[in-house]
Amino acid sequence: MSNAEVEPDEVLCQASAVAADLQILAPRDVPLGGLRSMNVRRTLPQRHRSLIGAWCFLDHYGPDLLSEIGGMRVPRHPHTGLQTVSWLFTGEIEHRDSAGFHAIVRPGELNLMTAGRGISHSEFSTPDTTVLHGAQLWVALPDGARQMEPTFEHFRPEPLHGDGFTMRVFLGSLGGSTSPVVTHTPLLGAEILLEADAHLTLQLDPTFEHGLLVDTGVLTLDGTVVAQDHLAYQPVGRSSLTLVAGADGARLLLIGGAPLGEQILMWWNFVARSHDEIVAYRAQWQAEIGAAEPATAASDGGGPPGVVPGGGAASADGPRFGTFPAGQPAPIPAPSLPTVRLRPRG
Repeated sequence: MSNAEVEPDEVLCQASAVAADLQILAPRDVPLGGLRSMNVRRTLPQRHRSLIGAWCFLDHYGPDLLSEIGGMRVPRHPHTGLQTVSWLFTGEIEHRDSAGFHAIVRPGELNLMTAGRGISHSEFSTPDTTVLHGAQLWVALPDGARQMEPTFEHFRPEPLHGDGFTMRVFLGSLGGSTSPVVTHTPLLGAEILLEADAHLTLQLDPTFEHGLLVDTGVLTLDGTVVAQDHLAYQPVGRSSLTLVAGADGARLLLIGGAPLGEQILMWWNFVARSHDEIVAYRAQWQAEIGAAEPATAASDGGGPPGVVPGGGAASADGPRFGTFPAGQPAPIPAPSLPTVRLRPRG
């Protein structure tokens, strides 16, 4: 999903000194668009916590009645230097990208788009969707992988059932379940459903830092209460965490990974390493969409289920952000850059 803020800030993300204790990160509300726009709850990045492993962005939204917000309508927009992770609890979203992939994002199914050197894509809620609820996350690619060719993976993890819990591991390994999806740094991603008053002890990789987002319910994590929509951060060094659900149960997203160990600069939908890269990416995107044919028709939200691979991926000899199928809505132009040079901060 695009970062549709009109005046996005630049964000320098870097490895922080190891914290001694659990940190609770409160969300901030971010409206995307104008009237009848979606509102997301952003817990990453924050002023004092930019990265969890290579995870650099977490927006959490819904449950939203599409009759009130008008649905998700994010026309073609660019990305560089990252992987996008789409995870739904309710509803469906149609994905198209310039690498030739077309997918329907459904609850309990991972859709991971690797932007690499550059990709563009669109996301529209499907006509049959009445309620939309999910999360959009970004993973920063390490320097050695960030100029790779763009691609896309789809994976439906088998649920792992236990005493009072159900777990779906969509990235990495947890509880004996392993995802086959390719990542470029060691990562973990899982949805955990806890029944009322359930207790669950997770065995974790102590070289990872971890984050737990509470989607619904109230969670007690190693004796600390974590409220709904909040993100609990645990630094490296812990080999287990004990989760206790409240009387209504809880649904959680667990993310984690080895510390990235690199600085990254995020602005709008670009992940880069410097101001000059951001300026170049923006200029290339504006030039590419300025030369495109005007949109003639809106997406109908249809298409076959699953993923349909195809050609047309961007290459060193072609446009950085690739080509797009005809008859799609007009692409999103980049916001104006700040009047001062983008500088590292924090």
